[in-house]
Amino acid sequence: MAVTTHDWTVVDEGWGRRAVDFATLSEPSNCREYVAIHHALGVDAGDRLLDVACGSGLALELAALRGATCAGIDASERLVAVARDRNPDADVRVGDMHALPWPDGNFDVVTSFRGIWGTTPEALAEVHRVLAPGGRLGLTVWGHIKISPGAWALSPFRLAEAPAVANQAAMVALGRPGAGEELLASHGFTDVRRVSPRFAWEFADPHAFARTLASTGPAWEAIRAVGEEAFHDAAVRAAEQQVRDGLPLRAEIDLAGYLARKPA
Repeated sequence: MAVTTHDWTVVDEGWGRRAVDFATLSEPSNCREYVAIHHALGVDAGDRLLDVACGSGLALELAALRGATCAGIDASERLVAVARDRNPDADVRVGDMHALPWPDGNFDVVTSFRGIWGTTPEALAEVHRVLAPGGRLGLTVWGHIKISPGAWALSPFRLAEAPAVANQAAMVALGRPGAGEELLASHGFTDVRRVSPRFAWEFADPHAFARTLASTGPAWEAIRAVGEEAFHDAAVRAAEQQVRDGLPLRAEIDLAGYLARKPA
């Protein structure tokens, strides 16, 4: 298993603090992304599927509806509690994606939806290990955020301290043209191709947006820097500029998806 040089246990501090809000307010908007990747991978009955950084488990639930036997892992104990509640028949564990607690070749499909980033590339070695020969991989990362019409929805994250903002930029670097393809090939994956699944956050009003955004890990970095009230006010101000009469607030953000195989 991979040797880790980071403390994965701190993830729950940010991502777990409002796990129920994330599960019910934020994650449902990810359905377009989940369904698109499951479809592209041909997830079907008989597949043994692992979702890395599974969060509150909605992607697992959707994969199970396609007939897959599911497992998941996440560093946030409180998100895993929600995932287990949603998926009582799945093998969902709290742990480190750099040291997956399953044997070699255990899965036919591995997915990770914005869970493996440019700052955690070594996790792909573990993904490759637990995939069976010929197994399929699908992962997503943010794409070109600056040109996205919904970039406004991520702007409050920049209230975090400079090192955290710099780390956010390093994370999304995996979405740059050629970056994901090169990284996957370097870890032994073949048939690598890039896809563009859709992503759109939708919110009832600016205050609903602010509450939703505050449930995410990057928001916690900003909240620690400026406080709950200042973060909420900044999020509301950003959303107020996007209000449309009779329609929900909508933030479409560019995603990069990668599909690949482990050689047979």
